[in-house]
Amino acid sequence: VTLIPGDGIGKEITDSVKEIFEHVNAPIEWEQFDVSGVSNEGEALFNQAMDSLRRNRVGLKGILYTPIEGHLSWNVAMRQQLDIYASVVLCKSLPGVPTRHNNVDFAIIRENTEGEYSGLEHQSYPGVVESLKVSTRHKAERICRFAFDFALKNNRKKVTCVHKANIMKLGDGLFLNTFRRIAEDYKSSGIVANDMIVDNTSMQLVAKPGQFDVMVMPNLYGAIVSNIGAALVGGPGVVPGCNVGREYALFEPGCRHVAQDIMGTNKANPAAMILSATMMLRHLGLDSTANSIATATFDVLNAKKVRTADMGGTSTTSDFTAAVIQNL
Repeated sequence: VTLIPGDGIGKEITDSVKEIFEHVNAPIEWEQFDVSGVSNEGEALFNQAMDSLRRNRVGLKGILYTPIEGHLSWNVAMRQQLDIYASVVLCKSLPGVPTRHNNVDFAIIRENTEGEYSGLEHQSYPGVVESLKVSTRHKAERICRFAFDFALKNNRKKVTCVHKANIMKLGDGLFLNTFRRIAEDYKSSGIVANDMIVDNTSMQLVAKPGQFDVMVMPNLYGAIVSNIGAALVGGPGVVPGCNVGREYALFEPGCRHVAQDIMGTNKANPAAMILSATMMLRHLGLDSTANSIATATFDVLNAKKVRTADMGGTSTTSDFTAAVIQNL
């Protein structure tokens, strides 16, 4: 399995995963690449990591830093080059992590390869920038089918399409109309399909998150909604995620934060990374190992004894890891 620890807290939380996997003797051999987005120098290493991913087809990664001025996002480049088109982020209330709402349980399915993240921008005249949002029927259809199939396989009852088709009548109109057409194919299975404008979705998520089950949306809305979703259940430290395509699967925390401010302080909550790694184990058919690690992690979160700073405690990343290992 290709391992890319990433920037910020990446090394600390992936070390946590490595320690737990070693303890349970998980049959995983890591090919580690310390790619970093902090400088422009790391392109050769990035290409090696990509070759490794193409060979192994499965990877675990932290988040790579993307400067506001400088090179394009390597996170986005990975998803586009490997065509890992579906991002799945799971937001679920945990008994041991008290938040304002306790009935949250939804999955965000985000298109990962086009839309606002197509990276096609140019300055047509000094002070005038054109930024292209690319939408294709093929990719809209693919992500919508993925969302309905996900709902079917995971016994979920409703799929909500998030869009802004009232303003972007062609781009988001294509996404919405494709969604409605695909929904007809799944009517017989009893899955309810509805759609919601993205600004209203943001308000509804904060006010009544219990109404959502599976949500499918274009790229940028997915970035925003997954951050709202994470905040509803306890923050980026507890939300796992993965990116999947036909050929490759890449697992990473669902809320894509580098957390440079706490880098190297041993304060990060490794739960999101550990749970993402258990999703990877399930993908590899190692369900029993995955379930025992996930259960041990949820037990630590729910026991409320070992709490990292994001959960209002003073425990360290190492303390959390040790507690998970003790539960195993």
